Amino acid sequence: MSLELFLREAVVYLAAAVVSVPLAKRLGLGSVLGYLLAGVLIGPFVLALVGQGVTDVMHFAEFGVVMMLFVIGLELEPALLWKLRAPILGLGGLQVLLSAAAISGAGTALGLPWNQALAVGMILSLSSTAIVLQTLGEKGQLETSGGRSAFSVLLFQDIAVIPMLALMPLLALGGVGVGAGHGADAHEAATTWVGGLPGWGRGLVVLGVVAGIIVGGRTILPPLLRILGRTRSREIFTAAALLLVIGIALLMIQVGLSPALGTFLAGVVLANSEYRHELESDVEPFKGLLLGLFFISVGASLDFGAVAAAPGVVFGITGGVLLVKFVVLLGLARGFGLGTDQAVLFALALPQMGEFAFVLLSFAGQEGVLGPAVTSPVTAAVALSMAVTPLLLVLNDRVLQPRIGTRRQVDRPSDDIEGRAPVLIAGFGAFGATVGRLLTGRGVKTTVLDFDSDRVELLRQLGLEVYYGDATRADLLEVAGAAEGRLLVVALPDPDTTLALVRTARAHFPNLTILARAFDWADAHRLMAEGVEHVYRDTLDTSLRAGRDALTLLGSRVYAAHRATQTFRRHDEESLRRLYGVRDDRRTFISAARERIQELEHMLRLDLEESPDTRDAGWDPESLREEFGGGDSPADP
Repeated sequence: MSLELFLREAVVYLAAAVVSVPLAKRLGLGSVLGYLLAGVLIGPFVLALVGQGVTDVMHFAEFGVVMMLFVIGLELEPALLWKLRAPILGLGGLQVLLSAAAISGAGTALGLPWNQALAVGMILSLSSTAIVLQTLGEKGQLETSGGRSAFSVLLFQDIAVIPMLALMPLLALGGVGVGAGHGADAHEAATTWVGGLPGWGRGLVVLGVVAGIIVGGRTILPPLLRILGRTRSREIFTAAALLLVIGIALLMIQVGLSPALGTFLAGVVLANSEYRHELESDVEPFKGLLLGLFFISVGASLDFGAVAAAPGVVFGITGGVLLVKFVVLLGLARGFGLGTDQAVLFALALPQMGEFAFVLLSFAGQEGVLGPAVTSPVTAAVALSMAVTPLLLVLNDRVLQPRIGTRRQVDRPSDDIEGRAPVLIAGFGAFGATVGRLLTGRGVKTTVLDFDSDRVELLRQLGLEVYYGDATRADLLEVAGAAEGRLLVVALPDPDTTLALVRTARAHFPNLTILARAFDWADAHRLMAEGVEHVYRDTLDTSLRAGRDALTLLGSRVYAAHRATQTFRRHDEESLRRLYGVRDDRRTFISAARERIQELEHMLRLDLEESPDTRDAGWDPESLREEFGGGDSPADP
């Protein structure tokens, strides 16, 4: 493909996405359906704006699924994955087994040889990881019991692809084939590490690679990422994240495993790493673009020629598979204890055929199990079922769930989201660490982000939960839980970065109440101008404590020194707010500031000259009344 043709098709794909997705979301249909419709419009069977190389684009775009599984793995700590073992093995295993058996039985009844019927049944038992997870994620339904169950089934299906690939050559030998020979075997032997090995040899290589990913993810990757973090170069860290994902995917292909499964495993291993949020935010944009390209490719690959040639067959396969899998899924959901609403959500999310069907159909054709007479209509049915899925979920949201009457309350505060905390702390130096330790000591969960990799490593050795990452990035705040959080404590080491983070948080996460560290009056005024109400000047408390101790060492009574510092604090805070209104007029500001300084000095001298008998011999009744709501102090602003 020439550069000009590549750029032309890139413009078409991007323009289709930019136009169709916002329109689909405006209509409440979701981005996935927008991408699919865009692909149908620009495809070779409607406007013909893209050529016949849609399949090649789809293979490239399938890498978005690989990246998506890596991101999902980063959000799943091993302990949580262990908790999901029952639905993964039980619910996922039964879904694949029962769906494959039902579809194979239907194929046999329609006249297919048993080996072809079994191959079709296995292939069509799989669902679309990309479409289901993207759609449920947009709707906020992944954290429901139905969404978690769907994820468990999809994870098992990704694992099941491996034995399915291994069974295809056996099915070619075990029944009536179509004569494709063993070209695929020769190709595999030439292009993979395990192609010429016996079964036990393949097993050893696979186990060795999986063990290598687990051990390397725990022992080798963290120090390497730490070294890259010290460079403070976002580009290098992004390159490292892509290298990690692409390298593991290639390694999995070389040993005959699913690349998506391999990157998912790597993500789970790194889920407890301090670099997980940074890795996730670096991969996220590429994942989103490639998934969008994948969905457009699915839409463009809808073979309307095959549909027109045999509409009854294509629509019959599509409708039949959707119905069979829906019944199986609904029965399993109820059997595993899901409520009616969640069971319906689960059953309507997974009845389609998945992207791995394209791979398995192609492989089955190479192995001689299935011929074009079977693969052509089935491929069209796979794409058609994927396009129908977003519509089924819209039907569920708008028609079925309101009638069931137990629709999930998405904004319900009692639902805990794994890996999310009510407080985010950006920067964990002396200021941030003090706030974080105080909150943690009181049982408040925090998510801490810091861009100093050495500090992150030290603090994690001390047992603190700190993550490496640039908190000024909206995507990093998103994956760290800012959308669900309540407070953002900004404790960054310089005012410019602090201001940048405040602006990002105010623009993207208005739900967050911001508590920001300031360095001087000018910095505090800039933060106030951004709408930050809770501003804490860096050295105010420390300097007041030093001043109080100095007065005590010079002979003042402790209570008198404490009262003087409290008077100074109230006056200073009042001055900060009063002078905020004239901060841009230098002459007026200086004049007003001079008056406030003179007023403070007068108040402190008056307090010193006042007879001790006229005051309570305590600490500070005015501030005590303020704190405990006993009345307003005369010194209040």
